[in-house]
Amino acid sequence: MGTLSTMKERETDRLQYERRLWSSGECFIAGVDEAGRGPLAGPVVAAAVVLRPEENIPGVRDSKKLSPRERETLCPLVMRHSLAVAVGTVPVDEIDQINILQATYRAMREALSRLGIEPTHVLVDGRAIPGLATPQTALVGGDDLSLSIGAASIVAKVTRDRLMADFDRLYPQYGFARHKGYGTREHVLALRTYGPCPIHRKSFVVKGWNE
Repeated sequence: MGTLSTMKERETDRLQYERRLWSSGECFIAGVDEAGRGPLAGPVVAAAVVLRPEENIPGVRDSKKLSPRERETLCPLVMRHSLAVAVGTVPVDEIDQINILQATYRAMREALSRLGIEPTHVLVDGRAIPGLATPQTALVGGDDLSLSIGAASIVAKVTRDRLMADFDRLYPQYGFARHKGYGTREHVLALRTYGPCPIHRKSFVVKGWNE
C-alpha cells in the first residue's frame, strides 16, 4: 500500500510544472526531449508532446530508465492521450556540418514546428532552445521531473530505435539493431573491421573509434 502511494505521488509530482502553467492560463504546453546525441552513427531525433490538461499517463518517465518493451508499450499511450505529438530528425551529414549540439536544437525546433498547434509554453530537458519565440522553461533532468518531457523522451527514443533497426537491415555487419549506434565494444570492433558506413558520424568516429 505504501509503495502504491509513493508511486502515485511520484506520478503526480511529474505534473507540477504543467499544473503551474495550466493554472496560469497556458493551454498548450509542449514537452521536448531528444534521443541520439551520443552515438557514433545515426540521426539525432527530437520529439514534442502536448498533453491534454490534467492528463496523467502512469509509467511515463525518463526513457533511459525504461526497458525497450516498456517504451514500446508506453509510446502508443502517449500518442493516444496527447493533443499533439511530433518528431524532428536531423541526419548525419547535417550533424557533421553544424555539430551535434546545434543539430539537437534544430531537431527540437523542427518537432515543435510540426505539432499542428502553437504551444503557449515549452518545457525542455536540459538547456533552453536558442531561437525559439515561444516562452520556455529548461529543466535539467526534466525527463524525470515533467510528464510532458518524459513523454517526449519516450517518443524520441522509440522513433530513433526503430530507425536504427531499419539501418541494421541495410548495414547488418555493424549490429545497429542491438547497440543503436552507440560506441559499444561490438560496434568499435565492427568499425575497425569494416570502416565507417554512410550513416556513421564522421566528426565522431574519426576522433575516437580507432583509438
